[in-house]
Parts: sequence; structure tokens; C-alpha cells
Amino acid sequence: MNQKQQIQPTLLDGIIYFTPPDDYMLTGRDGMVAILWQGKPPIPLLEEDFAEAAASGAPDYDMVGRGIYQALRLNPDCIGGIGYAAVLKDAYPHIISELGGQIIMLDAKEVDAPYLDRKINLLKIMALLDPENAGLPLEIARTYVDKGSSLSSMQHAVTCWYAAEKQLKASLAINPDDMHATYEYGEALYMLGRYEQAAEIWSNLITTLDPAERARVEVRIAAILAGKIPMVPPLDYLTALSIAVEQHDNGFNDDAAAIIEDVLADTVFAEQFPLNEVYYLLGTCYQEIGLMEEAAEAFKRS
Repeated sequence: MNQKQQIQPTLLDGIIYFTPPDDYMLTGRDGMVAILWQGKPPIPLLEEDFAEAAASGAPDYDMVGRGIYQALRLNPDCIGGIGYAAVLKDAYPHIISELGGQIIMLDAKEVDAPYLDRKINLLKIMALLDPENAGLPLEIARTYVDKGSSLSSMQHAVTCWYAAEKQLKASLAINPDDMHATYEYGEALYMLGRYEQAAEIWSNLITTLDPAERARVEVRIAAILAGKIPMVPPLDYLTALSIAVEQHDNGFNDDAAAIIEDVLADTVFAEQFPLNEVYYLLGTCYQEIGLMEEAAEAFKRS
């Protein structure tokens, strides 16, 4: 890839990039904002604003704010994202306030994939605005875990758990002494099948825990050292369960039930992870194929 290709802005639905003249100055808020754009990446604009900006030679304050905010909401990892976030921080306090309000609102919503995706993107924008805040990548990681552990979105388990691991590492790079982030990082490693690494992480944590937490973590470490671990990485089981969901949705309840039974046959995995949703799905599959006694038993465990 050549240098020209590398600096191309990220393609985003509904966004057209505008390259202003070198002397373009972003101004607004009755003179409180005056930012020379020279050296910054192209300005993302909403499609409906682009024609007006092109006709007048440059976008106005409101156009730039709308475009940057939408670009970051669509993809906070976009090329130039750090610079765009800096502009929001310096020039658009009302957007920053709205961003915080939206995160609070999403926390009160039901946990489903679309809301979690929005929450992740909004938190990533906040992390761009406040890169030294270790709590932000920690909360992003937790949201990825919620998404990757829910039966309704388990098809994203692999992507979500690897993303969670990355965010937990980022959180610990900022605050290595956070015992909650440390424990959750070990949990992510365990999910990925890196059992010895998880045990090492948890061992370093032991002295900071209260007696009840310490006993629980010591049991996890002892199980790893004794080889009492799932037969395959837990993430592989989540992937299998996502296939079971797909088979059930397509009406292949025999196949779905067989996959779930195989997963639950690994007693170590079944004991370590909350599987209420899985037992309910299994009961539904049994019900659909006429195994009513088995369905009743599965529902009882859900």
C-alpha cells in the first residue's frame, strides 16, 4: 500500500469529506472558537451539507460539528478520529454534553446488540476525548463482554472477546493497579484459552482481594494448575452455541439440541459459566421436537 492510499479517509455512509483551503479557520460561538484547520485531516460532512459547503467555499461551524459527530458515531476508530475528537473537545461543548447524556440513556436501556454497539462507539469517542481515563476502556471491554456473552448476539463472540481483551490491556496500561480490570483481563484470557496466562494474572492479584474473593480466585487458579479446564477454549463453545441459535432459528431443532448437549457435556465449562439462556433454548428445542419431559427438565434449569 502506498502512502497516498494509507492516508485516505475512512469511507462512512452518509459522509463526504471536504478538503478546505490551507487558510481555512473554523470559527463559532461568538468568537470563542477560532481553529486553523491547516494540517488536520479532511473535514467529514453530512451529504446534505456538502453541496452548500462546496458552493460557499468552506463549511460553517454547525456543519463541521454535525459531520464530525456523525463520523465518530459511525466509526470512532476512523482515520483522523483523534484529531476530530480534539476539535469536538475544543469547539463543541454542547456536543460533548449530549454525548454524555446519550451514554447515560443507553445504560438504562435493555441490553441488546444495537444498543450495545451504540454504547461502544459513544464510549470510544469519550476515550478519544479523555485518553488518560482508565475507566473508559474498562467500560468498553465490559460492554463487549456483554455483547459477546449474550445468546442473541453470540455470533459476534470471537470479535467481542478479542476486542474486550484489547480494551482491558489498554485500561491496565493506564492504571496497572486496578484490581477489577486485572481480574477481568484474566477472565478474558481464560475465555480465549490462555489458561496459564490467566492463572499468572490472577496470582499477582491475590494479595489485594478480600477473603471471599481470594478464596474464589484461588479455586480458579488451582483448577488451572490441576488441568481442570474446559476441553476446548470457552470461546469455541460460545461459537458453537451461536450455531445452535442459528439452527434453531432455521427450524433445525434436532441439530440445535445436539450442539447444545455437546457443549453442556463439558462439565467444567457448564459449571463455570452462567447458562440459563442456553438451558431455555435447549428446552425450546426439545419442545419443538416433542421431547416434553426433557423440555421440562431443561426449563427447570433455566
